[in-house]
Amino acid sequence: MYVHLCTAFYFVIVLALESSWSLPYHELIGLWTLGSLMVGVAALPAGMLSDKIGASNMMVLFFVGMGISAIGAGFTDTPLALAFCLTGLGVFAAIYHPVGIPWLVRRSVKAPGKALGLNGVFGSFGTAGAGLTAGLLIDTFNWRWAFIVPGTVSLLTGIVLLGLLGSDRLKDAWVEQKREETESKRDMVRAFGILLVTMFLAGLVYHVVQTSLPKVFAERHNGLLGEGAAGVGVLVAIVYATAGVMQYVGGYLADRFPIKVVYLATILIQVPALWLAASFAGLPLVFVAMFIVMSGATQLPAENMLLARFTPKNRHGTAFGLKFVLSFGAAPLAVQFVAAVNARTQGFFLVFAIAAGLGAISFAAATFLPNSKAVQAR
Repeated sequence: MYVHLCTAFYFVIVLALESSWSLPYHELIGLWTLGSLMVGVAALPAGMLSDKIGASNMMVLFFVGMGISAIGAGFTDTPLALAFCLTGLGVFAAIYHPVGIPWLVRRSVKAPGKALGLNGVFGSFGTAGAGLTAGLLIDTFNWRWAFIVPGTVSLLTGIVLLGLLGSDRLKDAWVEQKREETESKRDMVRAFGILLVTMFLAGLVYHVVQTSLPKVFAERHNGLLGEGAAGVGVLVAIVYATAGVMQYVGGYLADRFPIKVVYLATILIQVPALWLAASFAGLPLVFVAMFIVMSGATQLPAENMLLARFTPKNRHGTAFGLKFVLSFGAAPLAVQFVAAVNARTQGFFLVFAIAAGLGAISFAAATFLPNSKAVQAR
């Protein structure tokens, strides 16, 4: 929840910075480029460091580092200083996925699947809460507090975790996994190559939507919830909170139907929704945005199950590490893409139209995945 909140709140804060610093949107949104790059690039080094100093210690570093970076951003007065703090935020945010998710699995002896599903729901709530929290703090105080308050909460959480490091509750416990069906080596190689493409494109579409949505709502919500930042934040929160529970639905479907079919269906739903979002406004835009984000959330369990199925068990860490590098590595490209297209066209029609094209390419690539039976629910 923390990592999604602290890597998404800037997309609302930037709306207030436009007037406060009298700088154009495309220039300000570009300040997050290096930070978003670090979320992906630093993932593998973070996982390697975790093997040396322990996951618990790395999680303390995650909370404390993100907190200090966010608080520092709240006290900046220049774009260069803000970019520096946002880069630090990205570096420390990179710790969570390669360290926190395996740590959660080791701690969840009885029901790791349920724990990961609940973790995914809270991740979506963090993304939803980012817009709402930032919008309320901006309208109540100013943009600085939208950085400082979440940063303080993260810092305090890290301090509490540090105090608990000696507790037995933080010791890892291993889960004995049931034996899964094996796939042929040829299918594994083919599927892994295809998944590299589809995971990257899915990450690119996700980050394009996440980057654009607050600004699109600000321009096109037609006064649904007022004209302040809080109104935009509420709309973003509604979209991502509604989508949050869909990871459970996606897991349910992938347990009971062919995983490839579920994966293809969730990708396909996004394509017309992205095309409609290019020109819709008001309430129709909100509903279409829900479909875009919900289909992406529903896609994740099937994607993870396919990745686990078509990679050897002794390479799961590497495979999922590559997934996070691709997914988060797409973020800076998405930010620069949105900034460049918006600067050229002064709008978002082309942004969403191109995203729809990327979704269509992803669907076409996924059709070449080998067929794989559904994994029976445990």
